[in-house]
Amino acid sequence: MRSIWNGAISFGLVSIPIKVVNATENHSISFRQIHTSDGGRVRYRKVCELDGEELSQDEIGKAYEDADGSMIPITDADLASLPLPTAKTIEIVAFVAADTIDPLQMDAAYYLSANGVPAAKPYTLLREALKRSKKVAIAKFALRGRERLGMLRVVDDVIAMHGLLWPDEIRASDEAAPEADVSVREAELDLADALMDTLGEVDMATLHDDYRTAVEELIAAKADGAVAPAPEAPAAKGGKVIDLMAALENSVKAAKASRGEGAESGAEADGDDVAEVTELSSRKATGRKPAPARKTASKTAAKSTASAKKATATRTAQGRKSTAAKTGSAKTAAKKSAAASPKSTGAKKSTATTAKKTAAKKATPRKRASA
Repeated sequence: MRSIWNGAISFGLVSIPIKVVNATENHSISFRQIHTSDGGRVRYRKVCELDGEELSQDEIGKAYEDADGSMIPITDADLASLPLPTAKTIEIVAFVAADTIDPLQMDAAYYLSANGVPAAKPYTLLREALKRSKKVAIAKFALRGRERLGMLRVVDDVIAMHGLLWPDEIRASDEAAPEADVSVREAELDLADALMDTLGEVDMATLHDDYRTAVEELIAAKADGAVAPAPEAPAAKGGKVIDLMAALENSVKAAKASRGEGAESGAEADGDDVAEVTELSSRKATGRKPAPARKTASKTAAKSTASAKKATATRTAQGRKSTAAKTGSAKTAAKKSAAASPKSTGAKKSTATTAKKTAAKKATPRKRASA
């Protein structure tokens, strides 16, 4: 790796010659500007605004622009004459616990490589001291024309240095906080904890830039004269969710489904409908989880019960109609019998009267005819 800075680590009275090399690299795909009609390159030319002449790099210097717009020239010799103790030295000023460093201060990262055989012994001493103390070193150094703050820590068998922003370069967070006074329920915190447990940890080495891969495939296809691949249709997303509990429950279910776990949430186990939610950007859409068998069985049992109740009601109604019909027939027969009874009684009374009259006539002696 090419070094970008050579100097030494000042560790008390110990001086460790080192080379600074970049610990990170940018894999972003860069593009050039072209003339769309003929594909010609469009370049930036450095032209003086006063005389309009194009300048070479040797003719270009630096200056500070004052508030009134005037330029104050500053030469490299001017900067070199400034008293800068850290111009060629990474000066360690303190050793602190790693958790006392705010991640907001983290900047670029570098590897510090021992520069030559004589540097191996003090380099190893500092490395092992950092390991055993479980602390990091805070240092000051100068790079690219300005003094910077750094943090030294051990990565494998190498001392790494993270550039740190100065404390006054960190903006206050007061204006970024929500203005509304919002309270969170314990049940919502419990679901948030369940979601965090379900998502679990991740091996950082498995994460990659999907967008960069797609751009590389697009460039390769166009370079071969092939048709650019059609973008995949975006997965259907749920509607806007108002209920935070429903969003958390669905998030837990989606995370479990993505891991192949078939666990029921409380709302689904009770048979309630659950609102659809928009899934997390950092995860792939997994679709809605099919309803559990218990819910389907419950619905089937409910349908069977309703059918049985309906059949029973039908039979009861038919029985009532049959009974009513029989009762009506009996009443009709009773009315007919009642209507026929007076006539029969009258006939019997007439017969009895006639018999009495006949008997009386027989009992009365006939008068003899006078001689």
